[in-house]
Amino acid sequence: MADNKLYEVLGVTRSASDSEIKRSYHKLAKEFHPDKNPAAGDKFKEISYAYEVLSDTKKRQVYDKYGLKGLQEGGQGGGFPPDDLFGQFFGDIFGMGGGSRGRVPRSDDTMHPLKVTLEDMYMGKTTKLQLSKNVICGPCKGIGGKPGSVVTCKDCHGRGLKVSYQQIAPHMTRQFQSRCPTCHGQGETINDKDKCPKCKGKKVLNETKILEVHVEKGMRDNQKIYFRGEGDQQPDTQPGDVIIVLQQKPHDIFQRTGDDLLIRHKITLTEALCGFEFIIKHLDGRDLLVRHAPGEVIKPGDLKGIQGEGMPLYKNPFEKGNLYIKFDVAFPDNNFATEEQLKQIETALPPRPAFVMPTGEDVEEVNLMEYTASERGSRREEAYASDEDEHMHAGPGVQCAHQ
Repeated sequence: MADNKLYEVLGVTRSASDSEIKRSYHKLAKEFHPDKNPAAGDKFKEISYAYEVLSDTKKRQVYDKYGLKGLQEGGQGGGFPPDDLFGQFFGDIFGMGGGSRGRVPRSDDTMHPLKVTLEDMYMGKTTKLQLSKNVICGPCKGIGGKPGSVVTCKDCHGRGLKVSYQQIAPHMTRQFQSRCPTCHGQGETINDKDKCPKCKGKKVLNETKILEVHVEKGMRDNQKIYFRGEGDQQPDTQPGDVIIVLQQKPHDIFQRTGDDLLIRHKITLTEALCGFEFIIKHLDGRDLLVRHAPGEVIKPGDLKGIQGEGMPLYKNPFEKGNLYIKFDVAFPDNNFATEEQLKQIETALPPRPAFVMPTGEDVEEVNLMEYTASERGSRREEAYASDEDEHMHAGPGVQCAHQ
């Protein structure tokens, strides 16, 4: 009898799609999360485990065929056995495994990038994606023509490859393989009059497929979303997966580091010394009021954090990382205050260190100038050029002495 326990935990049927499983999990997780329902800790664990298995393509296949016992025997916590045992025991299921006889070959997976915003990853989003794929021709059922019209290619004997030889030197030849031009690598041929009028003997047709892609809260850049069995179809071949690869667009304000967010904020020197208030417009549209008390000095480069205002954790969106603010302090321009005002400001600041003027003839007062990297380089070049000029214009008396 089929094991339906995990499906019953999520309240879905065995034929439920990935999107139905996700929707049911989000609804139940919100209802039974320990933060909202402290007495439902065990129920929340059951829901999380059921979703962990049923949202994973390979684990769900194992569970559908072998039940919970198969998952437990496959490894701790619903994992899988080592590669060698996996290949021998589960190879017939997934078309994998070392040396398993009679296994069905599997077509390549289809990778598709999807650009998303940081807001999409913070709040979650469902988007529709249109893909083009090959499907088995319905009228001929993937044969390519009338029953019995398909014959083995006489030129390559069904291999799809032809062996050719090329002489590269006397008594030396090189052997190489190429696709058979007669059957185009198919290993079989069909007379034109017997070909399927729908697919023209190609065995497959191209169709447009609309996929609903659920970007869950907390997903990350380059994370993959799998649609099992939605890849291109070929006769006698297990279709591969369509894999959506998330690509996060750069954000104007927020930077993401794991589950944390970082912003830079510039304040004036007055705000750094006397306190401030400002608003952060969060990714979900909320306004966060940030206040800092007077007298708690903010220095350039200081990093302050706001707990629980970072990114939601993937598959546990009720928990969040932190939001960090890195402060830049803008100093005032020259002559921003009168001499009398500066004296008043100085009374509120820590005293200057005591200065003792050295005595003697070696004391020399210098002037400060504005520094730029370009000026420094140009002055060095001028100095080197003047040295070279002195050597070039030196008179005949400046010569090496010979003994």
